[in-house]
Amino acid sequence: MEICMDFLSCLDHDTSMKILMCLEDPSDLVRASSVSRSWRDFVIANGLCKQLCLTMFPHLLRVDCVIEPSCVKEKASEVGCSKFVEWETLKREHEVYAFLAQGCLSFPFEECIKDAISASSTDNYPDESIRNTLQPGNRYWSSKGQRKAAVPETLVYKLVADICVITEINIQPFQAYFQYGSPIYSAESVRFRLGHPKCPMDDTLGEPLDDSADDKFIWTYSSSEFPMAQESCLQNFKLPEPVVCIGGILQIELLRRVQRQEMDGLFYICVAYVQVKGRPLSSAFGVEMLGPSGKFVLKAKRSSPPSLPEDASYHDVHLHGLVDSEQMVNLLGGRSTHGI
Repeated sequence: MEICMDFLSCLDHDTSMKILMCLEDPSDLVRASSVSRSWRDFVIANGLCKQLCLTMFPHLLRVDCVIEPSCVKEKASEVGCSKFVEWETLKREHEVYAFLAQGCLSFPFEECIKDAISASSTDNYPDESIRNTLQPGNRYWSSKGQRKAAVPETLVYKLVADICVITEINIQPFQAYFQYGSPIYSAESVRFRLGHPKCPMDDTLGEPLDDSADDKFIWTYSSSEFPMAQESCLQNFKLPEPVVCIGGILQIELLRRVQRQEMDGLFYICVAYVQVKGRPLSSAFGVEMLGPSGKFVLKAKRSSPPSLPEDASYHDVHLHGLVDSEQMVNLLGGRSTHGI
């Protein structure tokens, strides 16, 4: 007869933590939490899914609290001791952070720009508006001309979701075939910032403005400079690692001008198309910014996987846990199973 032993119960707390924290995939932690009641309680009580998620995506350290709007009314009527409330909070965070971590890794890649907000300058508005950069074609955005090549320009965009995992930005400089020599009005280099508005923004943005926008947004991420080639192709700028953008705002900084226009002797930067690739998480999560602190409320829109029955025996829990594991792992992978 095979002897089964729960080795976790034979180890001290620190050793158990070191073993389980070696797991680098949130799906593995979910599987571990479904082995038995004691394993589940250990993973939840120590917030291992939350710790893994924050290690993978440090920008999520600014989460102030996690809520599930669909459960607010139901929870509001419940009364219990502080330990019960604390345990329910830990269970909710376990489920939400496990799903969030895997969502950041496995949600489908999409184009992430929703609309244009502003450009630091526009030469011939609205014919050369920043909005021309939203679709590939023959139209373009042009800055105003400058005598000094060092004067930068910025383009600000609204992303499709308030929480997105951004992996790359692609930019196509504009080539003016209608001018002598077909000059390409690229920048010398480019830098990217991600952040959120200081105040709530309307979904309908209206016409883009000429505005540097630095006083309207808080930037929580700034990339290093990427060199830009003086070529009219779509140029790829891949971030060193995926970045979670909280607040849904992207700023493109176009640094140093390289092309002087022959007819007026001024330097210009012109962009034909901007594309942002990443994983929008709006189908599963929302955010509510908490003022200029940068902290935010993470809103989980999905339904939680079924919980384990409180009165189940070890054998029943073990079997039930396997079912929960399959459901949660499938959920993390973007699939659904019967009953979810």
